Amino acid sequence: MSRQPRRRFAAGFREQAVARLSGPGATQAGVARELGVSASQLKGWRPELAAAGPAGAIRRQQAGAAELSDLRRPKEEAAVMRTASASARSLGAAHRGATGPNPMGGCAT
Repeated sequence: MSRQPRRRFAAGFREQAVARLSGPGATQAGVARELGVSASQLKGWRPELAAAGPAGAIRRQQAGAAELSDLRRPKEEAAVMRTASASARSLGAAHRGATGPNPMGGCAT
């Protein structure tokens, strides 16, 4: 018999699975069967999530804030690059003066 790789479940999935146990008439075996997990796995998630309690919620909130920060970073970097590019263009125009680019390919002096 070959051994299957260990499956990993997201925290949200585990929370929803444990929440389903509190529904009317819900049994551990029934919920586990519906979700395609073992009853013992579901049984282990309940105390794990209860122990995480508010600390688990805080960690998830911090992870969400970090992800949001990562999404904002490229926009901020693009704004910095636009400013730097505009500054370089204005410096180049001031260096060339009114004569425009040097037709010989060098800097006009």
